[in-house]
Amino acid sequence: MPEYGYFLACEEFRPAELVEQARMAEQAGFQSLWISDHYHPWNDAQGESPFVWSVIGAISEAVSLPVETAVTCPTARIHPAVVAQAAATSAVMTNGRFRLGVGSGEALNEHILGHVWPPASVRLEMLEEAILIMRRLFTGEEISHYGSHYRVENARLYTVPDEPVQIDVSGFGPAATALAARVGDGFITMMPDEEMVTRFRKGGGHGKPVMGGTKVCYGTDRDEAVRTVRRLWSNQLLPGEMAQILPSPRHFEQLGPLVTEQMVSENTVCGDDVDEHVSELKAFADAGFDRVYVSQIGPDQRGFFDFYRTKVLPQLQP
Repeated sequence: MPEYGYFLACEEFRPAELVEQARMAEQAGFQSLWISDHYHPWNDAQGESPFVWSVIGAISEAVSLPVETAVTCPTARIHPAVVAQAAATSAVMTNGRFRLGVGSGEALNEHILGHVWPPASVRLEMLEEAILIMRRLFTGEEISHYGSHYRVENARLYTVPDEPVQIDVSGFGPAATALAARVGDGFITMMPDEEMVTRFRKGGGHGKPVMGGTKVCYGTDRDEAVRTVRRLWSNQLLPGEMAQILPSPRHFEQLGPLVTEQMVSENTVCGDDVDEHVSELKAFADAGFDRVYVSQIGPDQRGFFDFYRTKVLPQLQP
């Protein structure tokens, strides 16, 4: 059976709210935490985007749960040598209970310094080189690196955990999945796709954890929950590569009318039907995932955690 964790959404909540949600997640019986790493929210209705590394520091003092970024892009907005320092410090502060989830990023967050946003194939090259740099820095030794995309000179991390930080790679297509299998310590994806899990394990990921996440909207009024999802997270139902190439929240807002309430109702678990929530998470278990993270959309966080503590998580125990 998988472990079940809670997915903290930096795009939707202020730092203190995220820390309180981490406390509620631990009290409800969730076993670990994911936390998103964004410079912008997907739209202005979400309305937040705190610096994730500051929030992780606060969480490390509030709870004892393992924490992972889902996911950090260590290639454009922040140099991989700096991400390595942030990750190593987070691992020390959590007593080794930190994993670094990485991905090739989205223009929404990464283009803000005015650099050209490269095509997917180049972004994956950059990610692979970034992972190499970070792994070398996690040893605590001084390194220099002169690569295709990055230069590092005489860099050494003095504050490092006892064991190197584990790096899990996000993937949604064959090329990224192959990269995750080749260089990752684990695989992150957001769909319960058994074929992708199999591809990862056959490509070199055998024995490495596979992690997935989903968003739901608990509420006693299902119609209101559907409206909440459409208002806050319609972006997750946009097709194709738009999530990777659109550069600002207003562009996602312009596409919002394409997502109807019917689409939300058919593709997102909304309301308080226990069986629907259980089925959503079990789909990941059936596809072979080792850890599954769930995020509550909207303001009723207390109701969600009570609901999962008393009705949903008990049905997911072995």
